Amino acid sequence: MDSPFRWFEDQLQRLEEDGLRRTRRSVTSTGHGWCRIDGHSLCDFASNDYLGLAADPRLRKAAHDAVDDVGTGARASPLVSGRTDWHDQLEKRLARFEEAEAALLFPTGYAANVGTIAALVDEQDVVLTDRLNHASLIDGCRLSGARMRVIRHADIEQYERELKKAADARHRLIVTDGVFSMDGDLAPLVELAELAERFDAWLLVDEAHGTGVFGHHGRGVCELRGIHSPGLIRVGTLSKAVGAQGGFVVGPQSLIDWLWNRARTQVFSTALAPPCCAAALRAIDIIEQTPEMRIRLHHRCDDVRARLIDAGLPVPENATGPIIPVVIGDPQKTVRAAQVLFEDGFFVAAIRPPTVPRNTARLRLSLSLAHSDDDVDALTSTLIDVARTETP
Repeated sequence: MDSPFRWFEDQLQRLEEDGLRRTRRSVTSTGHGWCRIDGHSLCDFASNDYLGLAADPRLRKAAHDAVDDVGTGARASPLVSGRTDWHDQLEKRLARFEEAEAALLFPTGYAANVGTIAALVDEQDVVLTDRLNHASLIDGCRLSGARMRVIRHADIEQYERELKKAADARHRLIVTDGVFSMDGDLAPLVELAELAERFDAWLLVDEAHGTGVFGHHGRGVCELRGIHSPGLIRVGTLSKAVGAQGGFVVGPQSLIDWLWNRARTQVFSTALAPPCCAAALRAIDIIEQTPEMRIRLHHRCDDVRARLIDAGLPVPENATGPIIPVVIGDPQKTVRAAQVLFEDGFFVAAIRPPTVPRNTARLRLSLSLAHSDDDVDALTSTLIDVARTETP
């Protein structure tokens, strides 16, 4: 008799043949932008720790202090008894940092996106989403039950056409990443904000890869572009440049109160661990007080991107910031290139469908202030040699 799980075995074999099967591995950070995988010491260019704060001793101390204060876990959902003084402090600090009336914490950025979208719209509404948005945004749109319109990447004319068609909807919600996580380009927020105001729509911007990285104060792409739309909703994460963990939403008090009552991923999840709140509180102070960190990061990113493009590598020229994709196309060639880099001492992510569209598999390079100049130079030179062998 066949195993009741034989179907999974067959499908996994197909993934293997297509170069799309993922396997689990343990990655141990060893500091200064390095990690250890399967006994190999590697320079880590796959992490989203853009400012190098995840191992910062100031964040470590803040987290230790919170452990000494209340322990390691929140013990319950926020609505029951899991919202501690640490959560209260962080939400108020985020609201001040983002210049918003109020903020609400979620256990992850994924939960923030899914829970917020599903709480905002339903089958009476229309939601417009860029086709390259993060999976959490797409999933939130699907789970909401709203009429979903998938927009070609950054196609303002299609946004306008669909908004005109949605005139009879109760609510219209535009959903977009601020920084597209696999391409490194920025959303056309000025144009989207104008459309949102003209068509009486909400504009939800996920600043996951923008918080701490873009804008004079590190508030993200909305700050960089000067977006102050009355229908603006901003989502962020604490697990990338902030160096901690968790997600958040900022906006008017009425919005935050509604999400407190209706965002299921917040209502029915155990609250964020207090040590994560404490670490994030310290990180926000650092981000706000040291804009020179962002300046150094962008100088580094601009230099590496220019070197790769000058060498003829297929890097999107509209990408900006620490996410630098090298589009190879074929998944198996991409995995092979990542393995060569691994053997040379560099951990670079091989991104394949369904994370990215078919025929656009890529090496996704993530730069961080944790890296030394020598490590960045070595990676750039090696990447140019490796990618040339796998691209036309």
